[in-house]
Amino acid sequence: MRPPILRRLLRRVASVAVLTLLAAQPVSAAAAPAAPAAAGLQQVTGFGSNPGNLQMFAYTPDGVAAGAPLVVALHGCTQSANAYYTNSGWTKYADLWGFDVVFPQTTAANNALSCFGWFDQAESTRGRGEAASIVQMVEYAKQTYGSDGRRVYVTGLSAGGGMTADLLAAYPDVFAGGSVASGLPAQCATSQAGASACQTGPQKLSPAQWGDKVRASYPGWTGPWPRVAIWQGTSDYTVYPANATALRDQWTDVWGIGQTPSSTRSLPGNTTLSVYDDASGQPAVETFSVSGMGHGLPVSPGSGAEQCGSTAAYFLNTICSAYHTGVFWGLDTETPGGGGGLPAPAGLKVTGVTDSSASLAWNAVTGAASYTVYRAGAKVTTTASTSFTDTGLTAGTSYRYSVTAADPSGTAGAGSSAVTATTSGGTAPARCFTATNYAHVAAGRAHTSGGHAYANGSEQDMGLYNVFVTHTLRESPAGHFVIADSGCQAGSA
Repeated sequence: MRPPILRRLLRRVASVAVLTLLAAQPVSAAAAPAAPAAAGLQQVTGFGSNPGNLQMFAYTPDGVAAGAPLVVALHGCTQSANAYYTNSGWTKYADLWGFDVVFPQTTAANNALSCFGWFDQAESTRGRGEAASIVQMVEYAKQTYGSDGRRVYVTGLSAGGGMTADLLAAYPDVFAGGSVASGLPAQCATSQAGASACQTGPQKLSPAQWGDKVRASYPGWTGPWPRVAIWQGTSDYTVYPANATALRDQWTDVWGIGQTPSSTRSLPGNTTLSVYDDASGQPAVETFSVSGMGHGLPVSPGSGAEQCGSTAAYFLNTICSAYHTGVFWGLDTETPGGGGGLPAPAGLKVTGVTDSSASLAWNAVTGAASYTVYRAGAKVTTTASTSFTDTGLTAGTSYRYSVTAADPSGTAGAGSSAVTATTSGGTAPARCFTATNYAHVAAGRAHTSGGHAYANGSEQDMGLYNVFVTHTLRESPAGHFVIADSGCQAGSA
């Protein structure tokens, strides 16, 4: 077996010839900057062992409570996280519907054209390479932002679309849904030599043979499969429309449904939507065929409710794919906490901790029959009380909580703002960090709400979230930060 560094160098040289098709359209020299410059996009470091050598960027809107959905958005070749953040339209609906977005980024160090390695099994299969790095980003978001692990979705364009299909196949336990734009079927190519053939015309396999590629990606999986949207331009001569057909065959077979649509209808931008329902009558697979569109992600600049994004290389003015994909996934209705009529519980606070427990309390909500407590987006308990003690926790560890109220029918209301409880104990020495509020948030030592930065753990108000306010934070135990501007002694308790 070649060492990982040597393998990456060989991939970089070979990929120039193999993947030129994915960069066939004109792109400006600045299309793939080394790091995003947009103010709302923050780089996250230390999210895991990162076997795929990727970079993580995140957009976390103010006011999004713990328990919100998470969308992972993968750029195409020659693009960057910043390009996808700026042009795809996903941030509009993150603000509107309330969810966080992670933008993984690969670079020329991995691939000469900054393509995700959808064609390389060392990068695209369960537990390996780039795929494993992306899942580590999801785990980081669940622990840090409190993202709901039951509502994690992945979307991508071109090579990012190919990696999206691979992720859905390899990690159906992680992703509840996916959206492949101008992309490739899961495990269409398993080597550099097969990549170009897939792009111009995948193998003529039966639906069952395509489905077997998914089933073989995580043998023995018996849980629910992700719901998959497929976007394709009919005039795409970079990733040919035959790939959309293969994707449709692949995922309808996995779902055990036929390849005849349950319904079809016309959408803006010369788009035809075909819906394939599961056995319960719910859409499992949807295909969006955009007549006359070439290779790129469909966007529709404007201020309308169904308009989003901006035009640029590979972002084509036809229809807002982010809106229709979000509706398909239920992001417009599955607001944190269910979005029922009851307001979010106010006054959630940590009333005490031990080395193995955390106690919470909150204000009563008029009309509430019960309350549900979430830890890192996962349900912990339902109680009629306005207090709860979570037990069996690990010493010296931070946990993020939120609460919803439900009416007598069981309909849950909005999720509360999140609080962080850090259990006592642990042996890690204190560490000190002096930086701007912006840098503290970017490094994961603080978070934002209402334009201010708050220290993780202590929830101390650090002032305005910008690069002009500087604080020293002391960390002890791990994940719990307090303001220590008057003096910080590393290693003290």
